[in-house]
This record gives sequence, C-alpha cells and structure tokens, in this order.
Amino acid sequence: MSRRGKDWLFHGIMAPLSLLWVAPMIFVVFIAFRPFDDITRRGLTALPAGFTLDGFRTALGSGGMGQAMWVSIQVTVPAVILSLLLASMAAFALSRYEIPFRRTILLTMLAGNLLPPQILLIPVSKITESLGVYDTVYGLIAIHIGFGMGFYTFVLYGFMRSIPNEITEAARIDGAGPAHTYARIIMPLCRPALAALAALATTWIFNDLIWSLAVLQSQSKLPVTAALLNLQGGFVSNWNVVAAGSILAAIPTAIVFFAFQRHFVSGLLMGSSK
Repeated sequence: MSRRGKDWLFHGIMAPLSLLWVAPMIFVVFIAFRPFDDITRRGLTALPAGFTLDGFRTALGSGGMGQAMWVSIQVTVPAVILSLLLASMAAFALSRYEIPFRRTILLTMLAGNLLPPQILLIPVSKITESLGVYDTVYGLIAIHIGFGMGFYTFVLYGFMRSIPNEITEAARIDGAGPAHTYARIIMPLCRPALAALAALATTWIFNDLIWSLAVLQSQSKLPVTAALLNLQGGFVSNWNVVAAGSILAAIPTAIVFFAFQRHFVSGLLMGSSK
C-alpha cells in the first residue's frame, strides 16, 4: 500500500474514534450551558434551545465549587513545588555521589508507590490524628509529598544519570560546591523532566479524592473532587449544575497539561531510557 493510501486509512480509522472520544465531553458542555427549565421540559438529549451561565453560578456559589477550587489550589501548589524540590535533591545526591546502598534506597522509595492506597487509609488517618494535623490542609499536603516523592525521585534519578559527569567535575574544578552545582547546573538541565513531572503531579494532586476523604472532615476544607461528589448529591436533579461543576473541576488540570504538553512525553522518556 502506498504512503498516501496508508494516511487515508489511518485518518479514516482515527477520525471516528476521536469523535467517539470527544462526544461525551461535548455533551457535558452543552448540558452545562443549557437552562434547567429547557432540560426538564425537552430532556437531556434534545438540542439546546438557549444558553445560560446559571449552572456555573450555582456551582460556584451555593454548590461550594468556588471555595473548593481555592482549597485545591492551596493544596496542589505547595505540594507540587515541595515534592519536586525534595525529590530533585534526593535524586541529585543518589545520582552524583557514591552513597552506600543507594540503589536499595531508590528501590525502597519506589516500592512505597506500589502499595494500594486503600490499605493505607486507616493507618494514615490515625497517624495524622496522633500528629495533630487531622482535618488540616497541611496534613493533606504532607501526605501528597510523602507518597509522590518515591516516583518523582526515580524519574529524576534516571534523568540526572544521563547528564555527563564531566559537567559536574568541571564545575567542581572551578570551585563550585554541591549546592551551586545542584542549583545552577543540574536543575536547569532537568527542566524537561521537571515540567513533565509537574504536569503529572498537578493532575494527580488536584484530582485526588481518596486522601482528602481520609484526612479532611470539615466541608469548608474539602478540595474540588470531594466538593463535586457533594454537588452530585445535593443537586442530583439539576444536571446543568452538576455538568458545570465537572467542567470547573477539569479546567485547571487541562490548562496545566496543555501548558507542559511539549515536555510531557519527552521528559519522561529521556529520564526512563537512560
């Protein structure tokens, strides 16, 4: 088959699959902008008779999505920054210095991510209670940092190992200490991997539900996913409000992913293939 024929075959197969994938999202967007009266009168599958922002106003106001999104931002931003900072420091030490049992340390950190979170819910909840951080945003931030560092360190370790040792040796000869080498040489070279991990971490933390339900109790402190769950229960018949809340919950992570998409695949592959 010629190249032109293969291209037509590829597009002929992928176009319907892409439409099938996008169709539910388009359906949710139409419902979110439809008036509630139009939905109850003509049904969910009817074409919109008009568009309104009432669903978004209700979701942000009485639905609590506005407060929940602000809580999610308060959790996500420091958790992503601190986890990547600590993971990069650990990866720098493990990849550049002859630390005893460094491979065992790395595998032990990674093994923590292999445990199902369901079996850790009660122990983690009890630990946060004993430390006095139960039902606090700080406790949730600490949990995300602890459970994310293993994977982030593993990826950054592989990426930093691909950086030639001659670069750090030249910096050492010029009088650069470990802190200067880490901050001024290694970190700028790790920008693709850091960008890819930042996109992943933001998606995981912002969309987390299981840890927020295990650690947080107050309604005012619930992040966006838990608030969306409550929204579905409180506005079960108001489909436009539920759809609007779903869109609001998806917008921040979509923005972050598209902002870092050119680094996403290349950063992870470069770190894992070395």
